[in-house]
Amino acid sequence: MSRQPNVGGPAAYRPAPGTIPDQPGVYRFYDRHGRVIYVGKAKSLRSRLSSYFQDIAALHPRTQQMVQTGARVDWTVVSTEVEALQLEYSWIKEFDPRFNVRYRDDKSYPSLAVTVGEEFPRLQVMRGPKRKGVRYFGPYAHAWAIRETLDLLTRVFPARTCSNGVFKRHTQMGRPCLLGYIDKCSAPCIGRVTAEQHREIVDDFCDFMAGRSDQIERRLRRQMLQASEDLEFERAARIRDDLGALAKATEKNAVVLTDGTDCDVVAFVQDDLEASVQVFYVRGGRIRGRRGWVVDKVEELTTSELVEQYLLQVYESDDATSSIPRSILVPEMPPDAEALADRLSALRGSQVTIGVPRRGAKKDLLQTVERNAAEAFTQHRLRRASDLTARSQALSELQDALLLDDAPLRIECVDVSHVQGTNVVASLVVFEDGLPKKSDYRRFSIRGAMKDGASIDVHQARSGEGVDDTAAIAEVVTRRFRRHLQDAEPRTDEETGRPRRFAYPPNLFIVDGGAPQVAAASDALTELGITDIAVIGIAKRLEEIWVPGESDPYILPRASEAMYLVQRIRDEAHRFAIAFHRQKRGKAMLSSALDDIPGLGESKRAALLARYGSVRSLRKATVDDLMEVPGIGPGTARAVVDALGSGVAEPVAVDPATGEILDR
Repeated sequence: MSRQPNVGGPAAYRPAPGTIPDQPGVYRFYDRHGRVIYVGKAKSLRSRLSSYFQDIAALHPRTQQMVQTGARVDWTVVSTEVEALQLEYSWIKEFDPRFNVRYRDDKSYPSLAVTVGEEFPRLQVMRGPKRKGVRYFGPYAHAWAIRETLDLLTRVFPARTCSNGVFKRHTQMGRPCLLGYIDKCSAPCIGRVTAEQHREIVDDFCDFMAGRSDQIERRLRRQMLQASEDLEFERAARIRDDLGALAKATEKNAVVLTDGTDCDVVAFVQDDLEASVQVFYVRGGRIRGRRGWVVDKVEELTTSELVEQYLLQVYESDDATSSIPRSILVPEMPPDAEALADRLSALRGSQVTIGVPRRGAKKDLLQTVERNAAEAFTQHRLRRASDLTARSQALSELQDALLLDDAPLRIECVDVSHVQGTNVVASLVVFEDGLPKKSDYRRFSIRGAMKDGASIDVHQARSGEGVDDTAAIAEVVTRRFRRHLQDAEPRTDEETGRPRRFAYPPNLFIVDGGAPQVAAASDALTELGITDIAVIGIAKRLEEIWVPGESDPYILPRASEAMYLVQRIRDEAHRFAIAFHRQKRGKAMLSSALDDIPGLGESKRAALLARYGSVRSLRKATVDDLMEVPGIGPGTARAVVDALGSGVAEPVAVDPATGEILDR
């Protein structure tokens, strides 16, 4: 059934209570132009669709955008979850909805193809959709990797690699091509081998590529020994070289699973906006190829939901059904694992299992794939950050969104880090033209942050009264811009002769926090008489942009270059603050741990602090190790070991914003 279009927001086209069936099915959201913008499936249509029409503020920002873009919704009831999976994929493929995660690549990956359906099968590099009568191995990351493999293996398996036109021409000429003369082709074009003999060569090649190489190697060794016994030393040497070529080709596909498993290993790394996907193709226990994507997320998705969408989209496609393996290893089981396994089994024609490796070689391999996914994600971000067009677009979008007079060519961001009010530090990072300017980064130890109008001294902080983030931010802003006012004229660096750029004010000042933090920064600037610097805050929970004096936040488009740049600057400030906090906390803990040790004066404590840097490192030291520190004798060393070896536990530091354990 369906609803009539209405552009009055999600409440205007919300289905009437009780009209949505409590059965499995597939639903579609449409925009006001009648285009399908999202396709989803559900075990219970009533429960799932009702979740879209709750308080819009409680929805994920991307889901908010989707339901606000929508103008109507309809659904189709099906009998089973397998039918829902199949119908969902069919509609995603047909309508290409903008809000669905789409596993697309910017290129087609090549495979090693064997045209087994021809009378004289051919080995070749092939891209694009899979064809009937062709057996595929791969995909490979690069076509040259396939050609290199073929160059090694055609001396052992001299199957034809020429096109049909070349094959026909040499058949008419009655003489082979160059590969036939150098014994890298058995030359079936001139009848040097029969069709049956050539197919045997191709079958051996396919067995080797499928991982069944042991039998072929044993046969070649027997032939080599027999040729040696028959005094056919040239033939024995040629077979020996063939074995070397096989060994070299095998080295390029190292054994990772000794049980000869055929499986795909899939891993994901994601943030709020995008997800990196990597898959390793393991055949016969060897890695035969890999593939990766970076996909846009348009709603909040767990790893298990990403797994489900990957299995649904990738293996249902026309060019992948012929290469579905017996086993698929994933980091988390998808919500409808049984239905997905049944669907994939039907596509493959035999049983397909989906599993999460818990230990052993398969678990190690999954971790390797995850590391590759993380590396691909990092490279993707670096490429995006270094893209001049993307940076220019981000700065232009920020200018338009914040109503700035000029593009914010210099942006500064501050972040505060502490543990229950102790060891309070702050970081200030600088981006110019959308790129980090690390020479201008600054670190601040909060001297006496203000809380409720009163100064907090060191003793109060240590006693656990804590430090207000807003007071700490106000202190950092005051100290940073007071220096700016003092250095109204940019000074020249004595070493380089260039202007000291940190004296220049930013066009945009970002605070890691919401409305209170932004207000604190804005008030501090006002007290200094600075009114020409734009201030915003970015709140972590929903990535909202807060502007001073505004009661409601501004939401930047989630996939915009402006949002990406603001998040990147905020994350860099957070990283820099945590690094400084760890360093300071380690030194403070070490100094505190050494205070009550008899015979350990200030100079000796400083020497130990310089050598070890943390209590954890110092506890690992022996008496002999400590005696190597200048000024530390055997008695003092023994006193230190006895004092720190008493099992005094180090406190655990937790980032108050994220709950992350900072260091252990």
